[in-house]
Amino acid sequence: MKHITELFTKMSDLQKRILFTLVALIVYRIGSFIPLPGVNASAVVHLFQGDSGMFGMFDAFSGGSLSRMSVLALNIFPYISASIVIQLLTATSKGLAELRKEGESGRIKINQYTRYLAIVLCMIQGYAIAKGLSAMAPVNGQMAVVNPGLLFEITTVVALVGGTAFVMWLAEQITARGVGQGASMLIMAGIIAEVPSGIAKIFSLGSVGQVSPAMIALIVGFVIGIVALIALVEQSQRRIQILYPRQVAANGMPASQSSYLPIKINMSGVMGPVFASSIMMLPAFILRFLPTEALWAQHVAAFFTYGTLSYMVMFTVLIAFFAFFQTAVVFNSEDTSNNLKNAGGYIPGVRPGEQTMKFLDDIVSRTTSIGVIYLIVVCVLPIVLNTRFGVPIVVGGTSVLITAGVILDTTNQIQSYLVAKQYASVIKKANKKSRFRV
Repeated sequence: MKHITELFTKMSDLQKRILFTLVALIVYRIGSFIPLPGVNASAVVHLFQGDSGMFGMFDAFSGGSLSRMSVLALNIFPYISASIVIQLLTATSKGLAELRKEGESGRIKINQYTRYLAIVLCMIQGYAIAKGLSAMAPVNGQMAVVNPGLLFEITTVVALVGGTAFVMWLAEQITARGVGQGASMLIMAGIIAEVPSGIAKIFSLGSVGQVSPAMIALIVGFVIGIVALIALVEQSQRRIQILYPRQVAANGMPASQSSYLPIKINMSGVMGPVFASSIMMLPAFILRFLPTEALWAQHVAAFFTYGTLSYMVMFTVLIAFFAFFQTAVVFNSEDTSNNLKNAGGYIPGVRPGEQTMKFLDDIVSRTTSIGVIYLIVVCVLPIVLNTRFGVPIVVGGTSVLITAGVILDTTNQIQSYLVAKQYASVIKKANKKSRFRV
């Protein structure tokens, strides 16, 4: 134990952050195997066998926690759904908008409201799961619930709420003390955990002749192409030249210092597809565990059926909406224009103030439109190929986008941290030399 402590103290801050992230992900994966009390997992697993639709996607995002009916079955998705609601309310509610402008204190309060709403949503979904499991027909003579009743429903809701609260806390700890964005890291960990089984499924189908070697090669090439497209677009940006006047020029004439304002093509990142997927999953999730004979429920279920035209149109609209919405949350053209004006900077050919704000809005609108087309191609095209042309793509485009996007963001964060440490060490050495000379 003493040697481990000494080894940990000798690590750099970045190494500690990476180690903390890895340990947190291991703990998260262990938690995904802890079953709900009173649930017969062997009977429940039949509910998910052969489901490659929206319910299967939900299970893939949770790393198989849902099909195993673990205490982490709902994962981080109640928090994501709550974040969507709070962000929409912030855009329409004057009180929340003012709260967001208060800085760090306002952000803490909004996060607290998001957690409260996430717990409420988790209780509703947990109750739906408890009722659905209790009403399940026996599978091979085995009941899904050992002792159904009020006590089981209360226990299930409490366990699922506790599991989601733990996942929210773990995501915040990864964001604060690890590397990467916590919620995205947990979703990526669940997706990666399911990749080996998906690859094994493809090759097993190939071994029995259900999938030809040419089709397997086509699938591999398609996935590689999607990853290459993601890497290209996620690193692409529109650079806007910014000029800062200088008081002294080398030749005695007025001069200016030039820099660039980078505008990413996909400024919303992976949050647009994640938000869209979360919205699409919620009705299917509730209706799956609360079967009803009502006509309206059948219409809703048919509308949100994976692979239907209505599903793909709705998914496309939600991706576009949340991409633009998240970009508006991340980038504020008015604040950027005011910051440039206060710093004395300006865009060549554009007057500071309102014209700069309109210019930035136009640029961001065009780049976001390109980003939306890219997101639709990555997320919707695999669904079309799978449902309309029978291509057995076991890894969805949204899953690939989340995984590649999180890896790129984490890599960029690590590189930025290393550059900052390098500059800090150079400045420290320069200060030492200056003190020595004095």
